[in-house]
Amino acid sequence: MTTRRELRLNAFQMAAPSHNWAGLWRHPRDNQADYAKLSWWTDLARTAERGFLDGLFIADVFGLYDVYAGNGDAALAAGAQAPNADPVLAVSAMAHVTRHLGFGITQNLTYDHPFQFARRFTTLDHLTDGRLGWNIVTGYLDSGARGMGLAVSRDHDERYEAAEDFMAAVYKLWEGSWEDDAVVRDRAAGVFTRPDKVHRIVHDGPYYKVDARHLSEPSPQRTPVLYQAGTSDRGVRFAGCHAESVFLNGPTKPAAATAVRRVRDAAREAGRDPYDVLTFLGATVIVAPTSAEARDLRDEYRAYIDAAGQLALVSGWTGIDLSGLSLDDALSFARTNAIRSTVESLTRAARPTLVRDLLEFTPAGARAPVVVGSPVEVADELLSWVTETDVDGFNLVRTVMPESLDAVVDLLVPELQSRGAFKTAYRQGTLREKLFPARGARLPDSHPGAGFRPPAPRGDA
Repeated sequence: MTTRRELRLNAFQMAAPSHNWAGLWRHPRDNQADYAKLSWWTDLARTAERGFLDGLFIADVFGLYDVYAGNGDAALAAGAQAPNADPVLAVSAMAHVTRHLGFGITQNLTYDHPFQFARRFTTLDHLTDGRLGWNIVTGYLDSGARGMGLAVSRDHDERYEAAEDFMAAVYKLWEGSWEDDAVVRDRAAGVFTRPDKVHRIVHDGPYYKVDARHLSEPSPQRTPVLYQAGTSDRGVRFAGCHAESVFLNGPTKPAAATAVRRVRDAAREAGRDPYDVLTFLGATVIVAPTSAEARDLRDEYRAYIDAAGQLALVSGWTGIDLSGLSLDDALSFARTNAIRSTVESLTRAARPTLVRDLLEFTPAGARAPVVVGSPVEVADELLSWVTETDVDGFNLVRTVMPESLDAVVDLLVPELQSRGAFKTAYRQGTLREKLFPARGARLPDSHPGAGFRPPAPRGDA
């Protein structure tokens, strides 16, 4: 029997009424409209941990989807990622009611500053006992830029140049400011921290400047597990250098295999082991006790998709206003400042993507696989994607909540476990130690962030 890497699964969520499928909050069994209640998040975390999921991956977008028809009305009316809440604030509560579940939080660096950002994520890494990950994004919505007093977002590739500068600054703060033995908590001597072991960080970059000591003592991981989701050429280079986990979309197995291979090649070119980067593919899974029941659920859910809201999402992802197209019009390629990999996949597929395809539970609409069936059928299909694409796992897109996650935990996970394809217990330790056994809690020496650590003290000659 061929040895298989451990399958990884994240619950893919967002602090909004609808995530990737606009309008499903209207379903009579759905509770996504309660996204602003803390109990919604703590219940979600308990369910995910009951199913031994690796993490809760929380998406975010900074701005309103207003490309469609030139305004944000359709997104607001449909609850299509609007309104949305800050994804950070519920994490400490979810960590309090779980022991092992990891948390991958999407945070836009463009409108933040490394000095305050580093403290926020060090604090969360402490409060989660080292179960924190950061999904590094640069933002692409002009509405967010205008909200921050700018005319437009930075150009696509410039966003990554700024991100490189931001990463250098936070690595210096997380890895280089405080020595491991700086905090002594010496009650008798009245010394909490040895000042000589807390170093001033000076970063004079083209986009960000820092001149300070990091405000927080080292957390269990120091640097959180680093996620990244950009699959443009520039995004892949960035991922190859920095990411420990990459979130991909791919509507077909060949497309997903190509995306995985590009990430692994980029890691190799950056001097890293290609398998030091975990790859997660987005997937919409509708699983029920029987195939017929699953197909019935799919048809039932489909009736609640809000057409205008869904097209508002796709217009925002692509930067292409779809409001003037009919259902049978095909999408045409256009170079935009939005998510270039999405534009490519929707407009340069072997079969033209029609507007109506975006309103169905199809790979085109999902930008990723849609798997519908019994536990056996769904497990077969997911594992076939692993075999044929070299992907490590899946970010499971929510449909109707909480039943979509309940079904994964109660039906799919036991089937995967029965095949030896999914864990039956969590490993001990931080999120990094759970995802990368035997690696340790902190960035490996092969990661560029480790290069910002102070030199080890030399012994006596």
